[in-house]
Amino acid sequence: MGLDELIKDCQRDSIKAQEQLYRLFAPKLFSVCLKYSRNYEDAQDNLQDGFLLIFRKIGQYQFKGSFEGWAKRVMVNNVLQRYRTEGIFEIVTENIPEETEVELDSEDVSMDFLMSIIQALPDRYRMVFNLYVIDGYSHKEIAEMLGITDGTSKSNLARARMILKEKIETQQGTRIPTAK
Repeated sequence: MGLDELIKDCQRDSIKAQEQLYRLFAPKLFSVCLKYSRNYEDAQDNLQDGFLLIFRKIGQYQFKGSFEGWAKRVMVNNVLQRYRTEGIFEIVTENIPEETEVELDSEDVSMDFLMSIIQALPDRYRMVFNLYVIDGYSHKEIAEMLGITDGTSKSNLARARMILKEKIETQQGTRIPTAK
């Protein structure tokens, strides 16, 4: 059975098709949840809630574009909505310098370490960092998704980068050059 048929069966509320779709996409969508969640347990909860939402909204999928992309967007929006209701995106006024890019020698920093320090960022910084740096959303799109201003998005990104830079410097015992 092809993906389109599986989706159509899910639209007809077939439990068997839903189970197959879950098994097919859960690993990829879990990694999305992990990026945006506070910890592993929250990511598991967000994955379950997100799939329930996907199955409720699957009738809205029009077979245009990739289903995986559509499901990822539903999942991200579900996680962001959860955190919006918890009030973590309240506007914070900070004087943050202009965006700086951090240059790393990738041999000196492990991917596991990078993922752990990104995961440890405060919620609002982690969300903006992942949306902008990892998923490529613009500050305008992030502002709309999170119900914040463009400036707050930029400020949160700059603060996230500064925190990550400080943690990497601490781990390496060196100062990392910044490029403007």
